[in-house]
Parts: sequence; C-alpha cells; structure tokens
Amino acid sequence: MSNEVQSNIEFPVQMQLAAYNARDIDAFMPWWADDCQYYAFPSTLLASSAAEIRERHIERFKEPDLHGKLLTRIVVGNMVIDHETVTRTFPEGKGEIDVVCIYEVEHGKIAKAWFKLSERRLLAESL
Repeated sequence: MSNEVQSNIEFPVQMQLAAYNARDIDAFMPWWADDCQYYAFPSTLLASSAAEIRERHIERFKEPDLHGKLLTRIVVGNMVIDHETVTRTFPEGKGEIDVVCIYEVEHGKIAKAWFKLSERRLLAESL
C-alpha cells in the first residue's frame, strides 16, 4: 500500500481522535458515516447510526479529564487499529483504561468501529 493511500485511510481516524481529545462533538461527527456501526468487541452493537454515536459522545465529552493517548497505530487495507490509553472521569474518580480501537474506513469516513476495553484503573490522585 502506498503511503498516500495509507494516509487517506488513516486521516478520518486521526481527525476524530483529535476532535475526541478536544471534546468537540461538531468536529467529531463528520468523520463517521451516517449508517456507521459502533461495537463493543467482538459483536455487541452499541450504536447503529451517526445520530446514536453523537448521543453517546455528547455525555462523554462532558468529562473534564477525557483524553485518548495514541500508543500504536497499524493500517492494513482499509482498517486502522489503534492502541490507546484513555483517561476518563469515572463515578469513583479519575482513571484510565487501555483500548484497542479497530476502524473500518470507507469513502473517507468511519463505517464500522470495534472497541475492546481493559479494566478501569483509578489513578492515585483519586484514591
């Protein structure tokens, strides 16, 4: 795969991550296809449209500590696989989770996404 094709596949994923970290729902949503599917890995459908993804993230973006730190990215064909550590504000305090994110990109937008989460870790400042 040429670097140009790879960067075109990677671009919507990078842009939605930047918008996620800015907690900017209006910058986040254009990178998701209208009929996208959003799963808890491997097959639990959490959202079946951009409108449902928007609804999920409006609340998430209210978390003051929300931030996804990209550790590794792999691009294979039209798939982008990210390994991230995500800082969250859980009911019991500030913490983090490790996430494997798998994105299927079609026509410049995320068509499907799967997320595998680790157990929550509360940060020392929250204990």
